Amino acid sequence: MKEQKFEIVVANSNIDWLGRKVTGAHNGTIAVKRGELILADGQLSGGQFTFDTTSIKILDITDPATNAQFAGHLASADFFASEQYPEASFEITSVDGAHVAGNLTIKDITHPISFDAQVNTAGDSLTASGKIIVDRTLFDIKFRSGNFFQNLGDTLIYNDFELNVTLTAKAFA
Repeated sequence: MKEQKFEIVVANSNIDWLGRKVTGAHNGTIAVKRGELILADGQLSGGQFTFDTTSIKILDITDPATNAQFAGHLASADFFASEQYPEASFEITSVDGAHVAGNLTIKDITHPISFDAQVNTAGDSLTASGKIIVDRTLFDIKFRSGNFFQNLGDTLIYNDFELNVTLTAKAFA
């Protein structure tokens, strides 16, 4: 079996997030900090990546004061507690065709998660992408969750949020 390791090029990788609530949605980005992907006989077989929770940006709110207030709230203990937990990570545990399974860690809480990924290689370059659906309540992010709070009405925030991950990597020399 031929194994090849690829280092994630953080400047060319990104995570787009989308969170929904009763009255709409918000979206933004989270920076990838580091990671590697492993191919065995040309197929994704393992790897991991770390993302920087202190880098969360909101793209749909253009008013600077409102954006800063919302960013501060996402960084607070109500959501990601970014000061205490500046990193989150995903580690691949198995790959079956295009289906990737692994462990997602947010706020030092780890849960298994799986999703479909698209992986393409060209020479010493690799791109991988996939949409990860995350139940935030599993990671102690309960703010305005209908599972924990009654009568939220139109202030309810849905438990699932999306991470659309796009990774670019280069083969180790």
